[in-house]
Amino acid sequence: MLKIYGIRNCDTLKKTLAWFKAHDTEVEFIDYKKQPPDHALASTFVSALGWEQVINKRGTTWRKLDDAIKASINEQSAIQLMLEQPSIIKRPIIQQDDNFWVGYDESLFQSLI
Repeated sequence: MLKIYGIRNCDTLKKTLAWFKAHDTEVEFIDYKKQPPDHALASTFVSALGWEQVINKRGTTWRKLDDAIKASINEQSAIQLMLEQPSIIKRPIIQQDDNFWVGYDESLFQSLI
């Protein structure tokens, strides 16, 4: 089964869940607000995708960060940031077995079902 990670009120997440529902595909949704990522999951995201792909630099959470934090971010600090502020993680992250993808991509979704 596909796992989809994100935040329920995110428009892109809503669009993703609606796409899979419209294609009669059951998914497991993990809401960061109800079940924040632990260190193992955050590390897995970063290991599989790279922190640059996982951290949302276009959102308000990133914009509110101190410039010194933004300038010095690396793999370990990105993981810590994800634990402290799960809203900074791009959405959706999709997992199938040991494979991970980020973002809304209908052609990818089609290949997964």
